[in-house]
Amino acid sequence: MSKLNLTERELAEMWNVSPKTLQRWRSEGRGPRFLKLSKKVVYPLEQIKTFESKALYASTSERANYISSP
Repeated sequence: MSKLNLTERELAEMWNVSPKTLQRWRSEGRGPRFLKLSKKVVYPLEQIKTFESKALYASTSERANYISSP
């Protein structure tokens, strides 16, 4: 059976960020969508892939134009 979700620690390791960064992103409404089941937070792989695909840019100017657009 393949895994459908990553834990906070697994995603932090995969992206080379700290779990605290993911916690801060959640409180700010940034980062991939997540599930909170009781006290456990997991990130569905589908949501991680969606978040990553939205972060893909062809150039730095493309990203600057996207960020400055309303």
